Amino acid sequence: MWGRNVYDSISKFLQFQLTVNVVAVIVAFTGACITQDSPLKAVQMLWVNLIMDTFASLALATEPPTEALLLRKPYGRNKPLISRTMMKNILGHAVYQLTLIFTLLFVGEELGQARCSAQRLQML
Repeated sequence: MWGRNVYDSISKFLQFQLTVNVVAVIVAFTGACITQDSPLKAVQMLWVNLIMDTFASLALATEPPTEALLLRKPYGRNKPLISRTMMKNILGHAVYQLTLIFTLLFVGEELGQARCSAQRLQML
């Protein structure tokens, strides 16, 4: 039971870490190529790493095993650690996060100005 719980926790940890790292690398590289300046400075990248490692390790350490783990078959020795489903989840979440981040990076200022001018019109 504990072995299956550890395996599941490591899989979840890897999925989270890979998603965040893929997004961070793409944002840093693409942002540097397009804006000629990195959108995330070195200190900001360190904070992102610190926060994501902290939350991931907390999730890894705080999930207790359940009896339901014993109802499924054990994974084989040759089964890959990152399954197709996990890869789809990683890519799907990365696309969602990249869409949101690039929207804020490239159109965020205009969105903020439009909202401020709409609020000013309501005040008048």
